[in-house]
Amino acid sequence: MLWAVTDRSNRPPKSRPVAVAEALEGYLKRAGLARRVGQAQMIPDWPRLVGPQIAAVATPESITPDGVLFVRVATSSWMNELQLMTPDIMARVNAGRGAGRITTIRWLLSR
Repeated sequence: MLWAVTDRSNRPPKSRPVAVAEALEGYLKRAGLARRVGQAQMIPDWPRLVGPQIAAVATPESITPDGVLFVRVATSSWMNELQLMTPDIMARVNAGRGAGRITTIRWLLSR
């Protein structure tokens, strides 16, 4: 009996097993989404990054693809204070963040 020989040249080379996190990170980089995911991760980290006092009166709402963070603030006096603190808050938000850095913060007064 003869066995058909298949052409194996089209197969990808054997590779090592990869952790799911590593595979996902590679996919996000290839798809061009790593920066956006990095930006989005800032929103749940907000209370830890700015502290409980600021987090109680300022809530991040959205981030544009070019890194503009929109934050809703409870009162005009807090908005004024946070505008003065913007450089410090930017430094905290971007500390240790490779992809997905915030370029600008826009403070919005709650209605």
